[in-house]
This record gives sequence, structure tokens and C-alpha cells, in this order.
Amino acid sequence: MDEWVIWIILAVVLGVAEIFTLTAALGLLGAAALLTAATAALGLPIPLQLLVFSLASVAGLIVVRPIAMRHIRQPQLRRFGVEALIGKPAYVVSEITGREGRVRIEGEEWSARAYDETLVIPTGATVDVIEIEGATALVYPRE
Repeated sequence: MDEWVIWIILAVVLGVAEIFTLTAALGLLGAAALLTAATAALGLPIPLQLLVFSLASVAGLIVVRPIAMRHIRQPQLRRFGVEALIGKPAYVVSEITGREGRVRIEGEEWSARAYDETLVIPTGATVDVIEIEGATALVYPRE
């Protein structure tokens, strides 16, 4: 069997393994194997093929992989929906207890209850939204 065929088989095996791991390391090693297959097809001897594979692997893992991982693991820039309301201030429209109440959050009126069930928060107070449970805001008074 020709050497370049072995390098192609190795590249395919590494590529398939990358699909299951998603680490970007095995895919880069597969790309190095493809590059080495091209050098083997040109007729370079095995020691030079191993050198090409080693250099391409090291370059991929040291240079390309960190860049790829930065792009893969980008943090979510903004929160949307009810998650965006958590941490926002709210105005108490009707007295809040551990069971019921109403608040106005960014112009919208929400049902609310106290995060600490022993608290009673009077009308007109300012509270912070701690959590959203369904259509009810769990709030805690500002100090």
C-alpha cells in the first residue's frame, strides 16, 4: 500500500474522531495528516513525511487551536426575555407578601411575591427582581 494512502486513512480516522470529541485537536491532526499525504504523494522519504506531520501538528495545536477555541466559546453577550429582567429594579404597585403582590418592571406590570416568604413589602417600595418563576417575579426589597 502506498504511503500517501495510509496518511489519507489516518486523516479520515482523525476527522471522524473529531466529530465525536469536538476538541479541535484531532481535526488539526487530521489536517496535518492530509498535508503529509500530499508530501508522500510527491515522493518524499518517510523521515521527511514524519517531519512535515510533526511540524504541521505542532503549528496547528499551538497556533490554530487557541484561536478556534476562542471563537467556539464566546460568552453570551446579552440576556433576552425574562432572563433580562433578573437583577432589574421594580416598583411595588400593590403590597407584596410571600404569596401575592404586583410590581412594575420596566413599564410592565407583573405578579410578584417576596423572595423571603416572611417579608411584607409595602406599596411604593423599590425592590430587586431576584428570579422569575413562570409569570411571577420573586423580589427582594432594596436597602
